[in-house]
Amino acid sequence: MPEEDRLAAVGPGAEGDGEYAGADLVPVLEVTGLRKEFGALVAVDDISFAIAPARSLAIVGESGSGKTTVARMIVGLERPTRGTITACGGDRSRPARSARDRRRRGNEIQIVFQDPYTSLDPRQTAEQAIEEVLRLHHDWAAERRRSRIEQLVELVGLDSRQARALPRALSGGQRQRVAIARALAAEPRILILDESVAALDVSIQAQVLNLLADIRDETSVSYILISHDLAVVRQLTDDAIVMYRGQLVERGLTAQVLDDPQHPYTQRLRASVPRPGWKPSRRHLVPVDIEGFRADGVSGVPRAERVPRGQHEEGD
Repeated sequence: MPEEDRLAAVGPGAEGDGEYAGADLVPVLEVTGLRKEFGALVAVDDISFAIAPARSLAIVGESGSGKTTVARMIVGLERPTRGTITACGGDRSRPARSARDRRRRGNEIQIVFQDPYTSLDPRQTAEQAIEEVLRLHHDWAAERRRSRIEQLVELVGLDSRQARALPRALSGGQRQRVAIARALAAEPRILILDESVAALDVSIQAQVLNLLADIRDETSVSYILISHDLAVVRQLTDDAIVMYRGQLVERGLTAQVLDDPQHPYTQRLRASVPRPGWKPSRRHLVPVDIEGFRADGVSGVPRAERVPRGQHEEGD
C-alpha cells in the first residue's frame, strides 16, 4: 500500500503539523488492492486501507456498496479474487484451511453481526456461549474460565440473571451485549462491527456505543465499523472511508469526511440525514457519476478530484 494511503487511515497527530499519530507503528490490519467478483458482478474493486492499534475505522456506504463483503473477506468468510489482507503481521488473504489456522485467526479478528438473535445459539445461555469460546481459544482451567466469564459479563453491563438466560429471554440490546462479550472472549486485536447497532432503538444504541467506547479504552482493541448511520460513525470512529458501488471514493479523518465531504456521493449521504423541520418529499435522484471522480487520501485530507474520463492514473 502506498505510504500516503497507510498514513491516511492511521490518523493525524495532535499538533496538526502533518505528522500522524501511530504512523511509526505497524498497522494491526492492512488491506491492499482488494477485489471480489461474483461471476460478472464486481462487488469490491481495488480497496486499500490500514488501521493502527487501538484506533477505529468506519466503512461507510449505502446497502450494496460492498461494505459487508469487505468485512467478510477480512474475517475469512469470503476469498478475495485479488489483493492482500495482512492482520497482526501475517498474510490472511485466504480462508483458513485447518482448525489451528481458524483458531489463530479468531484470536486476531472477530466480528459482531447486525442481528444477535440469529448469531447466538438459542440453546445456550450467555455464560455458555462465552465459555464455549474460552474453551476453544484458551487452554485454561475451569476456575480461570469462570473468572473470565464474570469479567466479560460485567464488562458488557449484564447482571448474573441475564448471564444465565437464554437469548429468547433477553432484549435486543442485551443479546447484542452477549454477542460482544462472546467476541471479546477470544481476545482479538481487531473487532468488526457489521451494522451492530442498526437494529436497536436509539436509547439502546447509545448504551451500546458508550459500552464499545469504554471497551476500546480498557482493551486497546481496534474497531472496524460497517455502517450507513453517520451519527454512529461520528461517535465511535477516528477515521472513515466511503464506498460506492464497490469502490473507495473518499477517505480521511471521520470529522473531516463528515463535516467537509468532497465527493458528490459523500455530500449526498450527508445531505440525506434528516434535520429538525425536515419534511419528506418526492425527488428524482440522478445517479452519482463515480467514473469521473477519484479519492485522494494524501496526508489524510479527503479530496475528490475531477478526472477526465479515460485518463485515470494506473492504480487509482
